[in-house]
Amino acid sequence: MKSSFIEAFNRFDKALTLVLEWICITLFAAITLIMTLNIVVRFVPIMSMHWFDEILELLYGALIFYGAAAVWVAHGHFSVGDWLSKFLKNVWARFAYRLLVEMMSLIFIAIFFKYSLELTMGTEEQTTAFALSRKWLYACMPITGGIMVLYSIKNMYFELARIVSPDQFGNRKTTELNH
Repeated sequence: MKSSFIEAFNRFDKALTLVLEWICITLFAAITLIMTLNIVVRFVPIMSMHWFDEILELLYGALIFYGAAAVWVAHGHFSVGDWLSKFLKNVWARFAYRLLVEMMSLIFIAIFFKYSLELTMGTEEQTTAFALSRKWLYACMPITGGIMVLYSIKNMYFELARIVSPDQFGNRKTTELNH
């Protein structure tokens, strides 16, 4: 039962990571295309690109946040490592420490999610060139924040499982349970 639960999470993680990666690839390709078009239009003035900054702001913002969510799901963010666990000889203390780190990550990302959702829902501004609601610009923040909150909860669950059953979960690598 528990291994099928972990396998189901692993399949979902892979699918979500793939979706987020393709979103990032598409956004990066769009940025590259628009910037190339802007360079060409400077030398061959075939059209006006007064909308250039507006669209790039949307694309760059989305790329940053969807990329951060992809890395969060894959548990691949840069960190200084788990250098403190090796000094904790008690298995329970080591897992409790890792749970505390996950909890602090959850608190940080939950605050980010709350305020990004408030910003997105509360804005009434529109962009200059296309008169798009700025909600479209800000939407990537609560969407990706929500994904990161869910994955922080998932990570905390696995850390708690390791505290409760260190024999069952303690021998596996963290990456096996998070991917």
